[in-house]
Amino acid sequence: MKLARPLPHYLVQRYHGWKATTFAENRNWFRRLAEDGQRPRAMVITCCDSRVHATAIFGAESGEFFIHRNIANLVPPYAPDGEQHGTSAAIEYAVNALKVAHLVVMGHTNCGGVQGCHAMCSGHAPELEEKTSFVGRWMDILRPGYDRVVDFPLEEQIPELERQAVLVSLENLMTFPFIREKVEAEELALHGVMHDIAAGGLEQYDSAAGAFVQVL
Repeated sequence: MKLARPLPHYLVQRYHGWKATTFAENRNWFRRLAEDGQRPRAMVITCCDSRVHATAIFGAESGEFFIHRNIANLVPPYAPDGEQHGTSAAIEYAVNALKVAHLVVMGHTNCGGVQGCHAMCSGHAPELEEKTSFVGRWMDILRPGYDRVVDFPLEEQIPELERQAVLVSLENLMTFPFIREKVEAEELALHGVMHDIAAGGLEQYDSAAGAFVQVL
C-alpha cells in the first residue's frame, strides 16, 4: 500500500507519553492481558462520535469493556442472510465467545447520525435516500423510531429520536436468538443509557417507568 503515510507527529508524541507512563506503571497488567486473553465484564455499543468516551465516563481500565462503535449506536435486527454485518459479528463474539454479563447501548445528545436520520425521514436529505449512501442505508434501522416521534413538537423530535436510537437497538438485540436465550436465563443483562455531552449527565432507561431517568 503505497499511499499509507507515517503517523502525524502529535500522535507519535502521545504514544511515547503513554508508553513511558501508563504502560510502564502497569506493565505486569498488560502482560497478563496479553497472556491470559480478555475477559471483559461488559460490551458497550456506542456512537463513533469523537465526543463520546465510554471508558472515561465509567472509569474503565484496559480489558474491562468490549467496545463497538458505529454511526448513532445502532443495532440492526437479526438477519443471518450471508452479508457482512460488523455490528452483529461484534455482538455475537462478545456474547457467545467472551460471555459478557452486561450489554450497554449508549446514546448521546447532539448526535449527527440521528440528525441525519431525521432529515432523511422528513424529506430534507434526499442524498441519504440514494441506494449508494452507506449512511442513509444504515440509518434505515432507525426509521421505526422516527415514526414514533413524528407527531411530537418539532423541537422535541430530535432529542426524542436520540433516545429512540437506544430503544430501537435494545429491541433489535432481543431479535437475536442467542441474546434472548441468555437474557431470559438471566445470564445477560441489557442496559440503555443516554449521555448528555454538554452537561456530563447520564440517564438510564427504566423499563418499569417506561422512560429514561437520571442516574443518581
